[in-house]
Amino acid sequence: MEEEKKKSRVLIIGATGRLGNYLTRFSIESGHPTFALIRNSTSSAKLKSLSDAGVTLLKGSLEDEGSLEEAVSKVDVVISAIPSKHVLDQKLLIKVIKQAGSIKRFIPAEYGANPDKTQISDLDHGFYSKKCEIKRMIESEGIPYTYICCGLFMRILLPSLVQPGLQSPPIDKVTVFGDGSVKAVFVNDVDVAAFTIKTIDDPRTLNKTLYLRPPENICSMNDLVGLWEGKIEKKLEKTFVTENQLLKKIQETPYPDNMEMVFIYSVFIKGDHTYFNIESSGGVNGTELYPDVKYMTVSEFLNTLL
Repeated sequence: MEEEKKKSRVLIIGATGRLGNYLTRFSIESGHPTFALIRNSTSSAKLKSLSDAGVTLLKGSLEDEGSLEEAVSKVDVVISAIPSKHVLDQKLLIKVIKQAGSIKRFIPAEYGANPDKTQISDLDHGFYSKKCEIKRMIESEGIPYTYICCGLFMRILLPSLVQPGLQSPPIDKVTVFGDGSVKAVFVNDVDVAAFTIKTIDDPRTLNKTLYLRPPENICSMNDLVGLWEGKIEKKLEKTFVTENQLLKKIQETPYPDNMEMVFIYSVFIKGDHTYFNIESSGGVNGTELYPDVKYMTVSEFLNTLL
């Protein structure tokens, strides 16, 4: 019998965050020797949790070139799961990966919508242009990559049924943006991590964008409202907000308080998750590539809000 192919060694940056923690878990469960870059300020409880799970801890940070060089030298694949607001902090890491010349794949902190496909550059205060800058840097350096685009994490917008300022879904009245027909994509953090780890040694995803579009999780506002009405067995009073009305509200609200509405405009007015075809844009469909990955559906998530 042919010997099983050796699993790639994986470095995860941002391992103590929500997504990073899931990534380390699935990496370990999938048999990858897994390392995490850990700041000196990391709590002992988080360190113990990672260590007990089988993760090798490496002290360092994205600002410390020496620690990055040492960490990168130990692995084959680097996955970044840092917060979006720190996305430009990956520049030194990219430089180190390029100089090492041994990394088989880099998965940067992309996730969310494909920044090259968004249509809100005049509204997002550089949120997506910074991600584009990182992508162009990776590509210009010739670093092997996989980009993960998962739409919205379920914990963003969905807990309020896309109602700005609310923490829970409405039970009487609901605001619908646009005509309610534009579809967005929602995926749970833990499922994003599961799909991401699947790509590590898969040649079909090398130098590609992996899109996650679970069919049950591609929902318009009308779909979401209908699902919720079915669960609470009650019809909600709907108020429709036009594109121009939403734009006016975004412009009147100071940054960053308006960013929730900017994301709503992006996905439920402009359709930035779904207006393009995956294959014709050079991407691959993760839910088709990995049918064995079980994921939470939007309906199941809404059940947790009852």
